[in-house]
Amino acid sequence: MKRFLFLCAFLTALLVSEAQESVTKQGWNFGALPAITFDTDLGFQYGGLVNLYHYGDGSRYPKYDHSIYLEVSRFTKGSGINRFNYDSDKLIPGLQTSVDISYLSDRAYDFYGFNGYDAVVNKDWYDDEAADYRTRMFYKYDRKLFRFKVDLRGDLAGEKFDWIGGFNLLNFKLGYVDIEKLNKNKDDEDILPPHDVAPGLYEIYRDWGIISDEDADGGFVPTIKAGIVYDTRDNIPNPMKGMWTEAVLLASPEFLGGEHSFTKLSLIHRQYFTIIPDDLSFAYRLAYQTTLTGDVPFYYQTQLITSVMKSSTSEGLGGANSLRGILRNRVVGDAVFLGNIEARWKFARFQFMNNNFYMGLNAFADFGRVTNKIDVDKSNINVLAIYPSPLDSYFDNGAEAMHYSFGLGLRAAMNENFVVRCDYGMAADERDGDSGIYIGLNYLF
Repeated sequence: MKRFLFLCAFLTALLVSEAQESVTKQGWNFGALPAITFDTDLGFQYGGLVNLYHYGDGSRYPKYDHSIYLEVSRFTKGSGINRFNYDSDKLIPGLQTSVDISYLSDRAYDFYGFNGYDAVVNKDWYDDEAADYRTRMFYKYDRKLFRFKVDLRGDLAGEKFDWIGGFNLLNFKLGYVDIEKLNKNKDDEDILPPHDVAPGLYEIYRDWGIISDEDADGGFVPTIKAGIVYDTRDNIPNPMKGMWTEAVLLASPEFLGGEHSFTKLSLIHRQYFTIIPDDLSFAYRLAYQTTLTGDVPFYYQTQLITSVMKSSTSEGLGGANSLRGILRNRVVGDAVFLGNIEARWKFARFQFMNNNFYMGLNAFADFGRVTNKIDVDKSNINVLAIYPSPLDSYFDNGAEAMHYSFGLGLRAAMNENFVVRCDYGMAADERDGDSGIYIGLNYLF
């Protein structure tokens, strides 16, 4: 919590200026941030991001003609984000066009098993103070993801109903955590043991056949999607009123060349209410995602389907973009339900260096659960050779229930569109972890 308060104070001090009248923006404008964090196992993150906006002659401000987002950041021990995103309704007249090209490497991607509370998460197996053979890497594996994504949106009926379509090419490469890499330059007491001494849950699931040999190393997942959107928002970055509802059908058919064939459905409803004009609003999001047909590889089950991607990933449930304060990817199933409610207060507006700013505070509660479970085949488990704990240290069948978290957030927005967010969330149940701090761009929904 102290780190969160420090970050809030830093952002406020960075942006405070004498309040002035709003300025209409024209032409190119940009926001930039350094990317500097630290993780005990991944090292220092360094790099930065920039978001360029073109407002044309300013007649549509704060709506932009073109948006270009670039991020390049690295962790000193190998993980990184490389992302290009373009969004415009001017590139193809009559269509909202979004293009995303990303390469995301994660040397410690979170994996807690399947079906929420049915998969037991033992805090002392990943805690820094763990004394037995398990390590901080027990619930991790190495994931590299390449993504090429194109989304299109056009008028269907009037100004409120739109159609959406697009395709997404994802290539996953999975493997064991690179212990040798993470051990570089560590003191003896911080050295992580090798996999043959301390296997992680990913390795154990492979040994037990819960993760098949076919899926264990990742694979290529091409998808196409189509859907409809009903959108009455008065402002896209942070609506004060209106609703945004969508139904999206996503498919990975055999003819696209993927290793699995499946179909998924995503239903999302978002609604916004003005409490105090211009200053205070209430917003909520309800989402349901399910598999309709086929066999979905386990590494794709964390993907959350949506008509627009507002951050470098759209994954969960658990973590920055879904259940804040709950362990990332804690709630993974064949069908999931997600809810978020927020009170959003813009408590200060001002002008600085000819740009319009506002500061905002958020109070939120998040909740979600698995509604249809992934089939976990335990037939190959040798009970006499559990690693070395009893079976109930890994599974608690029938335990899944709603997961809850709550917290506070700070927003700093420039020219309505470049929004920096800092959220501090706390899990309501210790089975979901403790808390989390998340710094990124844009409102959650």
